[in-house]
Amino acid sequence: MYKLDEQYCIESFRRLLDVDSTTGQYEEIENLLIKMLDELGYPYVRTRKGGVIADLGGEGDALVVTAHLDDIGLMVRHINADGTLNVCPVGGLYPFYCMMDNVRVYTRDGGVFTGTVCRTPNSVHVTEDELRLALPDFRTNVCVVLDNDVKTAEDTRALGIETGDMIALDPRFTMSNGYIKSHFIDDKACAAVLLAAMKAIKEQGLVLSRKVYAYFAFYEEIGHGTVSLPDGVTDILAIDIAPTGPDQNSDEHKVSIFAKDSRYPYHWGMTNDLRRAAIENNVDYVMDIFTPHYGTDCDPALAAGYDIRHAAIGPGTANSHGYERTHIDGLKATYELLMAYICM
Repeated sequence: MYKLDEQYCIESFRRLLDVDSTTGQYEEIENLLIKMLDELGYPYVRTRKGGVIADLGGEGDALVVTAHLDDIGLMVRHINADGTLNVCPVGGLYPFYCMMDNVRVYTRDGGVFTGTVCRTPNSVHVTEDELRLALPDFRTNVCVVLDNDVKTAEDTRALGIETGDMIALDPRFTMSNGYIKSHFIDDKACAAVLLAAMKAIKEQGLVLSRKVYAYFAFYEEIGHGTVSLPDGVTDILAIDIAPTGPDQNSDEHKVSIFAKDSRYPYHWGMTNDLRRAAIENNVDYVMDIFTPHYGTDCDPALAAGYDIRHAAIGPGTANSHGYERTHIDGLKATYELLMAYICM
């Protein structure tokens, strides 16, 4: 049985969380990632649009293992007359999942300003009942209030803030009794699992069963992450969260093998290979289906026309795209299945 280096995995997750990386704002997280790859001693290339492909070694038909490092977030749509910010989502972020979250606003000239996602009006004690009962809507009754003394749109513009500036949510990481709670478990926790696997391969001299690349993508949340594959790739394996729910098999203590998402069934043969690896190595797994609003970076690779097999695995995760929760057991099971599949 392969054993996860829990300390390295959690430390890597925290390092990745410390860098805001709303989809499209990838430069800083890319620089951190290549520093981590240099620490591990792996060669890599950067893609033109943003993304990093590391060569893990091995021989034969190539497998890409992909995890993404972009986060859902917000963007300044326009500046309101009172100096607050009207915002729109970047990726699948809904207002009820980020109310009262602290944020950082990044301007295109390098400024960084803090604030909070708020309802308008924002105090329950002085808000009429019909307004309190209205669902939050980014277009009409939700705004970002800056931690600056601004009273007008001109005051806010004087800070250098404008339409198109990026807004990142504070991750709010915490861990208790093995449970991990944070924004962006999707997918920085899974990227940390992949980094932990790479560390074990390098330090323990493990032999890979085939040629393997690790692809860290930065556009998964908007649907075009892992869409340019190295030559010789025949299979792609996404590591992504497995959302829990009333009709789901996924469990925060287990790894899920994906049978289908909202676009495609996953490849029957490759999925069976993963299932067999889990059974033979006593990995705590379940099979699950994720519809109607879920996909992984396998999907755009198929849509791009690659003749490849595709599969996905990941830890059971609650509250997807909100303040998410998983358990270290789920990360361990994901690691164990990944290692059983790629190592001899």
